[in-house]
Amino acid sequence: MAAAALRDVVADDDLAILSCAEMRVAESLAMEGLTDEHGTVAEGVSSTELMETAGAAVAAAVSERYLPQTTVVLCGPGNNGGDGFVVARHLEAEGWPVRVGLLGERERLTGDALNAAELWGSTVEPATLALLDDHPLVIDALFGIGLKRPLEGTALELVSAINARDLACVAVDLPSGLDGDTGAVLGAAPRCELTVTFFRLKTGHLSVAGRAYCGEIRAAEIGVPRGVLGQMGIKQWRNGPGLWRRALRRPTLDDHKYLRGHVVVFGGDAMTGAARLAALAARRIGAGLVSIAASPTATTIYRLAEPGNLVVDLPDTGALAGLAADARKNVFVVGPGAGTGAQTAERLMAALAAGRGTVIDADAITVAAQAPEQVFAAIRGQTLLTPHEGEFARLFPDLANLPSKVDRARQAARRSGATVLLKGPDTTIAAPDGRAIINNNAPPTLATAGSGDVLAGLAGGLMAQGMTAFAAAAAACWLHGEAAQRFGAGLIAEDIAPLLPSLLDELWREPLASGESFDRSSDAG
Repeated sequence: MAAAALRDVVADDDLAILSCAEMRVAESLAMEGLTDEHGTVAEGVSSTELMETAGAAVAAAVSERYLPQTTVVLCGPGNNGGDGFVVARHLEAEGWPVRVGLLGERERLTGDALNAAELWGSTVEPATLALLDDHPLVIDALFGIGLKRPLEGTALELVSAINARDLACVAVDLPSGLDGDTGAVLGAAPRCELTVTFFRLKTGHLSVAGRAYCGEIRAAEIGVPRGVLGQMGIKQWRNGPGLWRRALRRPTLDDHKYLRGHVVVFGGDAMTGAARLAALAARRIGAGLVSIAASPTATTIYRLAEPGNLVVDLPDTGALAGLAADARKNVFVVGPGAGTGAQTAERLMAALAAGRGTVIDADAITVAAQAPEQVFAAIRGQTLLTPHEGEFARLFPDLANLPSKVDRARQAARRSGATVLLKGPDTTIAAPDGRAIINNNAPPTLATAGSGDVLAGLAGGLMAQGMTAFAAAAAACWLHGEAAQRFGAGLIAEDIAPLLPSLLDELWREPLASGESFDRSSDAG
């Protein structure tokens, strides 16, 4: 096959995700001012300005979403509380009836939070449950991204009451009680209808709990220059076409099927539907040829299925070796419906030994867990591991309880030498070099038998066309989720592949941005 572009993901600033520590660094750099390529230092922005802009942005979002109504702003003792005072002032200036409740003593406020409280100028009440008696709209400005321990005392009572009384709630930066890095709920957190964060989303916003507690998430620009992201070397992003679209292969006039890659899906003897779903997805996403390789006892079933799939008999190890020796077969998908016996182990090791692209999915992950070091040592080409949490725990038992899903995926990728796609509502993709992508467009309807087999086939088909495992995993996840969203209720795995042509057509029709041009002759490895 002629070399297709193997460009990797683009560092898309709009999709960047920050850790809590990185957000503090970004604000610090913004206050210091940036130096451009000519050595000119741009004037920095003060912390007071950042707080004022942040609070004004929250107030604007609240005014856009809600009609004026009785509103209670719950302010914590730190800068998140300072943001809350700014929100209260701007809403009151627009005629909203606003009350402010402070957690802690006003005399203990310092710095920008103290300045914001003084500019509020009106009554500051203790943050008590009585403030919630009139069923107000609540602005949660208690803790934001700074909290690292469980809520307790009055804060816990307030958050619990917001949920128990089903009050409409807007979070300033992050619902109080949600860890901004891990996405874990620290005791309790308010279920918000809207969360307004600043500059860029944080990792916790995209966790399962984040999606459940944040509601609609908006990222407001507050005066932090985009240039700080380049200085910081951000290595995690929210998934979207802007990351990988330039590496998505587009048809050209001189195309033929061998230029578009040849995927081999190893089919199981009993659960034959899984390999068929993977094969169909690989063809729909653009692979030029797809073969299902299986034992002679099962190949009749595969031959009677979709006519576009090639079918290969594997009667013995010699046939397996011959299959792997054909360099035109450039990606192997091992695991869908394969079974967890010696046959799958043999096929997995043969695929890895060939040194070409390999997707290790489903039963092949369970098999790999029986001898993980042997499998990791055999990885030579672009390789993608696609575990769900249970499979991950079997393959990486010492990493399974790490609180951060991003950390789990990163450490697993570094150890294995493969790209790791850790499935879930917050599917996380990590490369061995530490880059990570969080996918947040997957609807719950994807929790249906066979959808994972389709995902494996999509990734394999994209890898066959020249995408790296990291870029292919990101593109496959996004397309998988987008197709499911468009289909809606009643989704089954067979519904996903037919929606791919329209999605691909949209991506191809949209002009590439500067620097995104597709170059089939390039090869970034």
